Amino acid sequence: MSQTVVRALDILRFISTSPRSLTEVAAHLDVHKSTALRLLQTLSLQGFARQLSNGAYVTGFGIIALGQLAIDQIDARTIAHPHVQRLSEESGHTVHLAQLTGDEVVYVDKVDGATMMMGSRIGLRAETHSASVAKVVLAFADEAVREKAITAATFQRYSSTTIVTAEALRQELSQVRSRGWAEDNGEKEDYINCVALPIYDARGKVSMGVSLTALKVVAPLEVLRARIPEFRLSALTISREFGWRGDEYGKH
Repeated sequence: MSQTVVRALDILRFISTSPRSLTEVAAHLDVHKSTALRLLQTLSLQGFARQLSNGAYVTGFGIIALGQLAIDQIDARTIAHPHVQRLSEESGHTVHLAQLTGDEVVYVDKVDGATMMMGSRIGLRAETHSASVAKVVLAFADEAVREKAITAATFQRYSSTTIVTAEALRQELSQVRSRGWAEDNGEKEDYINCVALPIYDARGKVSMGVSLTALKVVAPLEVLRARIPEFRLSALTISREFGWRGDEYGKH
């Protein structure tokens, strides 16, 4: 096990209970002050430690965000799964739940529909430029996160409707924000279409989305669009589980 990693973790535990001076940290680790300072500076640069005006060190705000992500990843599927299951049973379609993790959207739950089974799997990344559930999450994400995801997109062409440029994707995400849902019009597999809706948390923020995917011969995009009001209410039910008390459009 790396001694540096062990020491860094030990520092985090130590400064999380009370503000600690450099001298205290060095004594706790039984190392020279220069070694303790180097570790503290690295943790501070990464946002996991911060120095107060009196020189003491406490945990940084970055560790709060990291902890929240870990909690969300553990709880999201457990909390939402009964509703995902019911939505799939009621619609007959495959339903995905996906979550923003860093600057990627990852599938955290999936229930196959009665008419098709998809190759998507829990834990895989939803492609930014083609998956409707990725679009709906990123459309409502902070601009910095959205732009980083767009920059990282492959823009690989899968069909005649695949979005293949950053500017086209930006326009698509703007439209998603305006109308409140996202679509995949055969953009990955040309025989499949999909619609996705945002999931709101207690703050009204969107870090998750739910999508319904169907074979075009079973439910063309026009049919899925017609059921958006119904699907939106199902998405609101999931949002309620995460503490949202506003309406289905993200408004209080």
